[in-house]
Amino acid sequence: MRLPIQIETILFKRTDGKTQYLLLKRIPRSGEYWQPITGGLEEGETKVEALKRELREETGIENIIRILENVHYFEFQDLPFIEHLKKQGQSCEYLKEYVFGVEVASDEIVNLDREEHSEYRWCGFEEALSLLKWRENKEALEKLNEILN
Repeated sequence: MRLPIQIETILFKRTDGKTQYLLLKRIPRSGEYWQPITGGLEEGETKVEALKRELREETGIENIIRILENVHYFEFQDLPFIEHLKKQGQSCEYLKEYVFGVEVASDEIVNLDREEHSEYRWCGFEEALSLLKWRENKEALEKLNEILN
């Protein structure tokens, strides 16, 4: 069972002393917007376990250099996702999202899950910030970038 908790993973790598962030583009039926890796926490799963599962499912990546916890946190209210949870019999009025930074090797290969995403792109901070649609994702990226620099 999915809980009203989301995990957002901002994947990054260092290449020639520069930090690059991975963004994924949602498929057309899901809005075609750019975002970091996201996914729901399942019952019995820790946040880090959910992060690793979503990372593996959406990108095929399993080798992690380090995980930065508590990068950012926010809550959504009145989202279609919350209505979806209610239809499944779960009672929740909000959705919590915990943001992690995850470093991978500079030569890491992305094997995109084409059921969820149509493209991926490694970006510098400014480009990533300009591609992100949601204010909360932008705030999370800004916080991670501050931590890393």
